[in-house]
Amino acid sequence: MFEKYKDRVEFLLVYIREAHATDGWQVPRNVKEGILLENAKTMEQKEEHATSCARKLDIKFPTLLDGMDNKVELAYTAWPDRLYLVDKNGRIAYKSKPGPGGFKPVELEAAIRQELGLD
Repeated sequence: MFEKYKDRVEFLLVYIREAHATDGWQVPRNVKEGILLENAKTMEQKEEHATSCARKLDIKFPTLLDGMDNKVELAYTAWPDRLYLVDKNGRIAYKSKPGPGGFKPVELEAAIRQELGLD
């Protein structure tokens, strides 16, 4: 979707916190894959986690960091992860259910197309 709309839509990843931290809700798959990160205690650690995440997932667009106060996470009910489309006026045009199970790329693309006036 990024490749298709990157010239008309600004894509951003906002890294809020590690979803499966070793000192939180660790999952067997992360252990198997060697993804063993504790909850960040500093912004520097959070930046390292976010950089690693973006690299491993081959994210091609900018990654932003939520602060240690979790304001973005709380304001957007972002945990564990969500997809959002913010319209030209700064309003939420689309909000997915919690991911990854709640991610419906077809719905997000429909919202993008509507926002761009392509439908």
